[in-house]
Amino acid sequence: DIGVRGLSYIEVEVTGANRDLHSGVYGGAVANPITILSKMIASCHDENNHITIPGFYDDVVESSAEERKLMAAAPYNEDEYKADLGVDTLWGETGYSTNERTGIRPTLEINGIWGGYTGEGAKTVLPSKATAKISARLVPNQSSTVITEKLLNYFRSIAPAGVTVNATEHHGGEPYMTPVDSKAYQAAAKAIEATFNKKPVPVRGGGSIPICSLFEKELGIKIVFMGFGLDSDNLHSPNEKFNLENYFKGIETIPYFHKFFAE
Repeated sequence: DIGVRGLSYIEVEVTGANRDLHSGVYGGAVANPITILSKMIASCHDENNHITIPGFYDDVVESSAEERKLMAAAPYNEDEYKADLGVDTLWGETGYSTNERTGIRPTLEINGIWGGYTGEGAKTVLPSKATAKISARLVPNQSSTVITEKLLNYFRSIAPAGVTVNATEHHGGEPYMTPVDSKAYQAAAKAIEATFNKKPVPVRGGGSIPICSLFEKELGIKIVFMGFGLDSDNLHSPNEKFNLENYFKGIETIPYFHKFFAE
């Protein structure tokens, strides 16, 4: 990877009545916070899966045709990708490939949502509250502080009459890029090629490592990414793993990096 995305993470709580209500007695007369929150979330994307929050894309640096061409050189099989995930169709912003959607484009995702009765069986509740955790992945030159403020203001501003909205920040981090012409990147690329016998393709990672920008700010040096995990390692999922072959390949690669960096 030559870069990682930034992060803006918020929580939105919608409150209606002062207590859970009987949906037969009060349904149709009182706003349902789950319905309202669902509509608010749905409004964040248009028919092209483009994020609709005002000003969200203002500071996005569009990737050049050259970078997109380099990214397209990375091995990718869409049928295998879908089969691995157990889906029959992919979803994302119109006009971009899957690798571009997860690397060079900002995104907005719902990480959790709850409200009302979620236990076994049925309980006809009209809930008092509904809550969602929402995160945005950011790209250069977006600022987590700016985007967080836009997200919070958006959800506060679209709250309809009959409910109150409490939108709060959890945390954030900045996107980060490593120049491919830097000495550190060139040394890392040579080291990986020496170990894996393949020239690495420069792509951007979809995740976030907020401390990278802090390292550069405090130390005055660029970060070089040398991860050896795979997308198929089930990150953030049950049975997360790390391939032993890649573990040992990593041990082989690091000395090569020091050797080439010192030359």
